[in-house]
Formats: sequence, C-alpha cells, structure tokens
Amino acid sequence: MFDVFGSVKGLLKLDQVCIDNNIFRLHYKATVIILIAFSLLVTSRQYIGDPIDCIVDEIPLNVMDTYCWIYSTFTIPNRLTGVAGKDIVQPGVSNHVDGEDEVKYHKYYQWVCFVLFFQAMLFYIPRYLWKTWEGGRIKMLVLDLNCPVVNEECKDERKKILVDYFVDNLNRHNFYAFRFFICEALNFINVVGQIYFMDFFLDGEFSTYGSDVVKFTEMEPEERADPMARVFPKVTKCTFHKYGPSGSVQKFDGLCVLPLNIVNEKIYVFLWFWFISLSIVSGISLAYRAAVVIWPNVRLYLLRARSRLSSHNDVENIAEKCQIGDWFVLYQLGKNIDPLIYKEIIGDLSAKLDGKEVV
Repeated sequence: MFDVFGSVKGLLKLDQVCIDNNIFRLHYKATVIILIAFSLLVTSRQYIGDPIDCIVDEIPLNVMDTYCWIYSTFTIPNRLTGVAGKDIVQPGVSNHVDGEDEVKYHKYYQWVCFVLFFQAMLFYIPRYLWKTWEGGRIKMLVLDLNCPVVNEECKDERKKILVDYFVDNLNRHNFYAFRFFICEALNFINVVGQIYFMDFFLDGEFSTYGSDVVKFTEMEPEERADPMARVFPKVTKCTFHKYGPSGSVQKFDGLCVLPLNIVNEKIYVFLWFWFISLSIVSGISLAYRAAVVIWPNVRLYLLRARSRLSSHNDVENIAEKCQIGDWFVLYQLGKNIDPLIYKEIIGDLSAKLDGKEVV
C-alpha cells in the first residue's frame, strides 16, 4: 500500500515562497494527491485481485472475463431488496423477464482510473495558469527576506530595493491581482463542474450518493436498499451468445464478481463528501474575495492583521494610497517575509509614499 501512495509523495513538497492561499492549495495539492492516489489504487491488482471474475458453464473463464469486462455487465434495479439466497441471488441479481424488468448496464468500471486521473489534471489547471501568470514575481520581491537571520547591510539594501520597486510601480498591480482572482473563480467552477461530471459518469447517481449512504445506515435492515450495491454492485450478470453445433444461437447467463467495486464504492463516498465540502469552502472563499474587492475597509483590516507589529498609522497611510493590486502584492509579501523585517518595510514604505527620505 505504501508503494501506491509513495509515488505521489513528491506532490507533498512545500513551496519555499507562498504565492496563493490555503483554499487554493486544497484544490491543486490535496485534491490532486487524493485523485492520483485513488487512480493508482484501482489499478493495483496486488491489493484487489482481478477486476472481474465470471462463472459460466461451457465457456472458458478467461474468455468470459474478457468479454464481460469489455461489453459490460448488468443488474436488475427492482431486485435490490430481498433475502439473499432465497428471494434473490445477490442484490440486483435475479431472474428477470425481458421487456418487463428494467435492466441497468454497468460500463463505467473500466474507465474509473482514467477518469480519476483526468479529474486530477483539471484540478491542477488553475494552479498552472496562476504559476504561469505570476511569473515568479513574489519570489523575486522576497529577496531572501523570509529568513529571520539576515546580514544587516544586506537586509537594508534589499529593503530599499523592495520599497523603491513599490513606489515606482504604485497602482500597476491590478491586472496581476485580478488574474489570481480569476484562478480562484476557476477553482470554484471546476469543483462544482466536476460534481456534475461525476453525476453524468455514474448515470445520475453521484449527486445524492453520499447522502443516500448516510440514510441507508439509519434505516431498518429489512427496509433498506444499499445505495452502494445499486451504484457499485459486487455481483452482476453477464449474457454471452455463441453458435451451437447446429448453427443456432445459444445464450449463456453468467455471474460476475467485481472485486474492484469494493474499493470504488468507498472511493466515491469519500469523494462525495470531499467535493461537497470543497465546493462550500471555495464558495465562502469567493464571497470573501468579493468583499476584499468591494470594500477598502476589509483590505485595511486584513493588512493590519498581516502586519500586526507595524504602526496602525503606517498601515492606514499605505492603504489610502494603494489600489487593490498593490494591496494584494503587499499582503502576499507579508506571508513570506519575516514579521520583524516586514514591520520595517511597512514603516519605510509609508515614509517613502509621504515623500520622506528613508534612512
């Protein structure tokens, strides 16, 4: 098991310079790691065994396995409840009448690993866009000031460079900031869109899958139909046709065991809760971002919180003269620069904006 998850450990590496925020990292780091790990897990036969094993007389088992894997298996939805071994063979597996009983075909299982990996790539796209647009600006502006121990002469020189840059480029960072806000919106659109995508992939079952599983655990045993058995059946039927000795078409019904669905059902329960939680958190983050864009007082409060060691007068002076792009860059720098050095930068920047000479 450690071999599977060890292959994604490189994604856990922390960046030396932070250019985004915790909600953003939940998308491109946590979610990407989860999806890739699940994609690898469902392809690891040493933990699950063969993805499908079918039982049928007169047909070689390997032929039946391959056929049913390629052409899908099916269950009978109105045979999900009943006593196994008496009323039904397994949930969804029973004799049925063609044209009267609904038949549900299951073709998704051979695509699960590819879909999970594709979803991981979609979650990384906003990060890739922001990293490309950002161009290493914050890293260059930090200038190693994120270290608490810096040579005094070197520190003064780098502080001066940073303050001069800010004054020379005042009110020119709006486009930079709004590109980050666009990537935050893309994160929200992506996670909501992926909920609908998975609902389509699982034939409309994903949107209520997690809540159905929770309700199932609270119902009486004789009344409940397991939603996991409905969406991810462990035993299914498969029909194979071939020519007999006289040239007539013969029909063979087989039972197929799908060990892979033992894992799939747990994966999608987790993903349901994860995606719903992530979409809620991302929606709150967008509301917060809208407040930051609309109300200058919110930006002032946040800058005060980030530069808590600095004088309130210096922070207010900077906030009055800065537009939202300048505020965003200054706020991002506050995440990366040592608090004591950041306090000095805020003081020097306030004096420089007032036209005073900075010593």
